[in-house]
Amino acid sequence: MVYRKKVEATGKNIQVSIVMGSKSDEEVAKKAAEVLDNLGIAYEIKVLSAHRNPKELERYIEETPAILFIAVAGLAAHLPGFIASRTKKPVIGVPVSAKLGGLDALLSITQMPSGVPVASVGIDNAKNAALLAARILAVSDKRLAGKLERYGHG
Repeated sequence: MVYRKKVEATGKNIQVSIVMGSKSDEEVAKKAAEVLDNLGIAYEIKVLSAHRNPKELERYIEETPAILFIAVAGLAAHLPGFIASRTKKPVIGVPVSAKLGGLDALLSITQMPSGVPVASVGIDNAKNAALLAARILAVSDKRLAGKLERYGHG
């Protein structure tokens, strides 16, 4: 399943890939999409599990033109680390409160081994993941930096 931001996010101009481990993570992922929409950042949303679709996920990581990933995952939250171990692009993990109040997912995302960096935001806080993604992109995009400032996050 792929959702793309309007017509802008076709082909090579996708800047952010939002990957969910499960369709059940969609409500959390939509919070990131809303922020990216408001800032005019092209993105796509994919549902790919590191456990159920590892080969398809690996292929997607290699082929996507996205500059960075937002990985939304609950339970074992293997998805952000899986992505980070297969790319040099930045990965922002969003732990989902599926079980144990999301602490299991938070710890899985933040306790990555040396050499596999994953940024993490608070439990269910995909809005902050999108804002962090926007800040990363704004380092080399003055227009976006201005939008962030007007958005109240510059």
